Amino acid sequence: MEIFHAIVLGIVQGLTEFLPISSSGHLVLVPWLFRWEDLGLTFDVALHIGTLFALVVYFWNDWLEIFKRWREPFLWLIVVGCIPAAAFGYKFDKYFETVFRSPVLVASFLIGMGLVLLVAEILGKKTRAIQSMNLKDSIGIGLAQVLALMPGVSRSGITMTAGLFFGLNRETAARFSFLLATPIVFGAGLIKLKGIAKYGIPGTETLPFVFGTVFAAVSGYFAIKYLMKFLQKHTFYIFVWYRFVLGAIVFLVYFLRK
Repeated sequence: MEIFHAIVLGIVQGLTEFLPISSSGHLVLVPWLFRWEDLGLTFDVALHIGTLFALVVYFWNDWLEIFKRWREPFLWLIVVGCIPAAAFGYKFDKYFETVFRSPVLVASFLIGMGLVLLVAEILGKKTRAIQSMNLKDSIGIGLAQVLALMPGVSRSGITMTAGLFFGLNRETAARFSFLLATPIVFGAGLIKLKGIAKYGIPGTETLPFVFGTVFAAVSGYFAIKYLMKFLQKHTFYIFVWYRFVLGAIVFLVYFLRK
């Protein structure tokens, strides 16, 4: 993999993992659109490490406070919310990574999830703060997160959307989504890391690994920071339209290439 490709894909991962527009979908579409080589397991691990670093750094104080008050319900709401995606992902992650990599399917999920997010933005009451969250919210959002295994759905997108349907305000839906993502991304990265731990990183992939990790971490941190501020005063509509436009472009390119 070329270093330039690693930098571009690192930035794409960092931005799209946290904006509700699907990182897995973009990591299928960008190489397909530009006819780049497949990412490979080593680089996939780099992106997960970068993403995790961004989450931990931005929410470091939140996690310290959560663990300090571990007897209180909120930590356990996160734990419960992680169980469905962790169990389902461990069992079926490889299946979804291979079967659902078609650009047409990704475009369909982009548009379909855009419609669901649009409905949630319109119908969600958006009045509840994070202190009001309960076990029902945690289970519902956790179950919704399972759908993120399909490229184009978006982990942050589906959890934020579920949060809106449960009446959470936009900022709360985003914050819980990111806190919920931290152990999931850590676990997924750990599982993938086992695949390369035995043989190490091939010499030709060392620099792409480093650049991918760094750029995913930096772009991811600023994506989180931007979104948390953006959602204090704005709606999700810009992301809905982005999904519609990108999905339409993918369909157009796909049929023109046939």
